[in-house]
Amino acid sequence: MALKIGLVGLGKIAVDQHIPAIRGNMGLELVAGCSPASAPEGVLRYPDMGSMLAAHPEIEAVAICTPPQVRHKLACEAIAAGKHVFLEKPPAATLGEAASIAAMAAQHGVTALAGWHSRFAPGVESARNWMLARPIKSIQIRWKENVRQWHPGQKWIFEAGGMGVFDPGINALSILTHLLGGYALVRKAALHVPSNCSAPIQAELEMASERGVPIDAEFDFLQTGRQTWSIFVESAAGDTMALHLGGRIMEVNGKVVLDEPEREYHSMYEHFRRLVASKSSDVDFTPLQAVADAFLVGKLTNAEPYIE
Repeated sequence: MALKIGLVGLGKIAVDQHIPAIRGNMGLELVAGCSPASAPEGVLRYPDMGSMLAAHPEIEAVAICTPPQVRHKLACEAIAAGKHVFLEKPPAATLGEAASIAAMAAQHGVTALAGWHSRFAPGVESARNWMLARPIKSIQIRWKENVRQWHPGQKWIFEAGGMGVFDPGINALSILTHLLGGYALVRKAALHVPSNCSAPIQAELEMASERGVPIDAEFDFLQTGRQTWSIFVESAAGDTMALHLGGRIMEVNGKVVLDEPEREYHSMYEHFRRLVASKSSDVDFTPLQAVADAFLVGKLTNAEPYIE
């Protein structure tokens, strides 16, 4: 039987990714959604999660697609009601909240998934295998996009807990930590925060792998022209590998070896279905740990006010 899902939050990410991915999987059924305002066509909408779950006790799992600042409360309410939880990235506004959700899910015997969708990009596993086969000399991340294009009117992203440029940047960190198979250790960070915001609009991080490989990362929310979502890796022997467009394209020594259509959310929902069936969870918080550490060791500088 299909896993019956309720969507919590019916904004842009739900419409663009979650709804098509659920409807494209025969093992899943979208029962209803909830939002105080948004009402996508064809989705039975309720004003809040409580009313949705009361009207549809058959819902077995919820996917929480709200801004991160309210995910902890919603996830805990869903888990207390015996529902499995799929957490859009980042899984919560803080590392403590994320850990609390994971602990509560384990206590109640339900599945929790921290939805690092970029790990399901077509080139990521091939890139990981490439790195495992040789010593690595250095890694660079260049993650630069136009916030006005990708997050229009989303003021929450620059509020406390919204993470600013780390909202997209955590996608790079989720790929990085998967490639490393462990932690990215933050040594230095420069965080540029607009004077009218609480979260950075640009950031530069100096990191290292647990084996000491240097990692240099630049995140920018003010990119104009071509958008950049790339990771560059150099081996000790001088060979190079790169992931572009968030992992959709993989290059080795400057030549494209993989270029496939993106199906990240479709793959992630299939992963979620399998987790529920096996009564297990996937709550790796290493990407969020890197963001938290950047704030702990980072130097904050004032940037120009952000104007939508």
